[in-house]
Amino acid sequence: MEQFEFILDFEKPLRDLEKQLQALETVSRENRVDVQSEIDSILEKIERTKRTVYENLTPWQKVQIARHPKRLYALDYIRAIIEDFQEVHGDRRFRDDPAMICGTGRLEGRPVMIIAQQKGRKTKHKILRNFGMPHPEGYRKALRCMEMAHKFGIPIICMIDTAGAAPGIGSEERHVAEAIAVNIREMSQLEVPIIAAVIGEGGSGGALGIGVADRVLVFENSYYATISPEGCAAILWKDRAHAQKAAEAMKLDAKELIKFGVADEIMKEPLGGTHRDPDTSAETLKDSLLKHLQNLKSLDIEQLLENRYRKYRSIGVFLESESYEESSNIG
Repeated sequence: MEQFEFILDFEKPLRDLEKQLQALETVSRENRVDVQSEIDSILEKIERTKRTVYENLTPWQKVQIARHPKRLYALDYIRAIIEDFQEVHGDRRFRDDPAMICGTGRLEGRPVMIIAQQKGRKTKHKILRNFGMPHPEGYRKALRCMEMAHKFGIPIICMIDTAGAAPGIGSEERHVAEAIAVNIREMSQLEVPIIAAVIGEGGSGGALGIGVADRVLVFENSYYATISPEGCAAILWKDRAHAQKAAEAMKLDAKELIKFGVADEIMKEPLGGTHRDPDTSAETLKDSLLKHLQNLKSLDIEQLLENRYRKYRSIGVFLESESYEESSNIG
């Protein structure tokens, strides 16, 4: 992992206290001076500040944590909780897409198909993986692997972490919108359990292209939305500087997703984000996946598909108007 310090604006008070703590520990170690009482005092302040900062995050601050460069990515979770992972490459039409990781593995001994979006950490890996924005071939590779899972009766686990599908001429020339649309259609009919976990960003159709699932899990500082806050601000206010206002209006954080029926469970994070305690974060995801896989296992195929259909039909609010025949007779 690339070593660098990255502090969000609202984390600076906490970072200042941590620097004071480091300075005191250095003085104590180098000069053999007893400053334990001062260290204890700062530790208490750090704990209070952590709770003040992280337990009252705004939607925009949660978006920033979801994008934190030290946040756990899909490969971190795969290495931590998936055994015998074997990656599959290529869509058998154009090329392989490193932004979309697909392959088989075992979760607590149970075979699973993993479909995941990976951003990359070092500069060369970010470029290789296109910053986690899949091209059409990424979605077609994902569909190829999901159809394989359907054939062999293997549950599918999707890890969502993308700002959106790859923009650009090449992506459009190879029909990225069509690739996402086909995935949405086919995922609705796959006769195996599907669980999608939003582990970071869940942006636009780029996320939805692997997001049609029986259960949608969301880490508490992740977000899931039809557009990024910056994109929304650029459309509504003609200025990306209004991203914070857009994030609040979009209702994109985990609690709102549960409220509107988009997500089924919020997975708790360590204070400050998943990168603050990677082992605990990985165990949290693992426990949630196992729980929901066990619940879905008891359903027969017909009930599984019916529940999946009802889940997406019930999202949102709509009003029924008069029928065309009635409205055409008015006047």
